[in-house]
Amino acid sequence: MSADRSTPPTLLDLSTYLLSRVGKAARGLLAERLAERGLRLWDMAALAALADFGPHAQRDLAIRLGVDPSDMAKAVDQLAAAGYVDRARDMADRRRVSVSLAPAGRAVLADLDAEARAVQDKVLEPLDAKERQLLQGLLLRVHEGLADVGG
Repeated sequence: MSADRSTPPTLLDLSTYLLSRVGKAARGLLAERLAERGLRLWDMAALAALADFGPHAQRDLAIRLGVDPSDMAKAVDQLAAAGYVDRARDMADRRRVSVSLAPAGRAVLADLDAEARAVQDKVLEPLDAKERQLLQGLLLRVHEGLADVGG
């Protein structure tokens, strides 16, 4: 993504504007790569959450990821149909569905992570390794601060 001369300097002076533009470009590139596999960003997020945090009640997974429960149900249905997740009724509460990562889901997540890192490398190409590390640290601090502003 290169800044063109048509972007108003007032906007180029806003970090939030730049974050939005960079984020939109990165999201679009990653979404294209995931779509080639019939997956969406939320699918990758669900697989990553299950890999990082273990099995979840389907509703709790939706809350963790900030996804509408009905949208999460559709995503889990698709992931289960592809063999990426396993679902089981909670024996303590038959209304709850527990979702866990299947071996095929772990394998596809590794591929998706490689795709995401390739997109990241492309987007961050203008930065050297030290600058990327600095940016990562700064973005983590900003991300952690979002909890204080309701994000």
